[in-house]
Amino acid sequence: MKKIFLTIAAAIFAVCSLHAQTYVLDKTIALTGDAGYDYVSIDMTNNRLYVSHGTMVNVVDLATEQQVGVIGDLKGIHGIAIAHKSNRGFISDGRATAVVAFDLTTLKTIATIPVTATGPDGIIYDPYSDQVFCFNGDSNNASVIDPNTLKQVGTVDLGGAPEFAVADGDGKIYNNLEDKSSLNVIDTKTLKVINNYPLAPCGGPTGIALDKADNRIFSVCRQNKGMSVVDATSGKVIATLPIGGGVDAVCYDPGTKLIFCSCGDGTTTIIKQASANDYSVIQTLKTPVRAKTMALDTRTHRIYLSVADFEPGTRKVLPNSFKVLVYKMQ
Repeated sequence: MKKIFLTIAAAIFAVCSLHAQTYVLDKTIALTGDAGYDYVSIDMTNNRLYVSHGTMVNVVDLATEQQVGVIGDLKGIHGIAIAHKSNRGFISDGRATAVVAFDLTTLKTIATIPVTATGPDGIIYDPYSDQVFCFNGDSNNASVIDPNTLKQVGTVDLGGAPEFAVADGDGKIYNNLEDKSSLNVIDTKTLKVINNYPLAPCGGPTGIALDKADNRIFSVCRQNKGMSVVDATSGKVIATLPIGGGVDAVCYDPGTKLIFCSCGDGTTTIIKQASANDYSVIQTLKTPVRAKTMALDTRTHRIYLSVADFEPGTRKVLPNSFKVLVYKMQ
């Protein structure tokens, strides 16, 4: 009888835990502008959300969840990277073939840094080397920027078309190659690719996230509608989970052991990590179609997805419809 009771209690606990990690829409944050949109980034130190938006960046105060500023007069931007050591942010401006630096306090533009590449897209800051890496989709390389001198100081040959990237803080950057369906490991001291891992059955990888404690990489892929779990040391694909279509971003929350895959088909797939090698889909969160980029606040466990309304059957954004949707754990 005692064994049966314990089994029932364990089952009830599992069901309750699952319910506690269900996500629901909390609120909508209206943003200015009517252009297209791309990456979303969080500055946890200054409690701000940066939202890529055509020729500008919308800046949101996460305490009030209201827009507090705009970084404008850009050409056609993609990503935002934050370098706290220099108190500067960096924006990849694809149409200007440049990286734009701004002050994190005032949000004023400091410099426009030309890069010797084409198609600046994803961008991250590596705290280990104290350098900014801008990934150039059209030239198959990454431009390396010194955040202090505001100059390009190097180039990394990637051998394929780069998508999202993530730094481990210990001298390595992991970067998806969309056209090769593989994953690069970059040494940030030598500025060389030191390993390349095939991601099969993953095809067309976009977003990437890292579980540093368990040494696991999460790459999301459009062609097979899957998320691959990769051993960061060996490159072995541990598992592949089904997700929605048109995925762009993926985020990992070490506090809740949840992985979020935001997809353009109107879903965000939420995956539970039971252990380093054990994963399961626990929720398919309904989101607006084309809400495919997001950021995660690991303190509040909220996720933020940018999206706009479109004219039916077109890619034309309806005026005054751009926003960030905030989802919370219930």
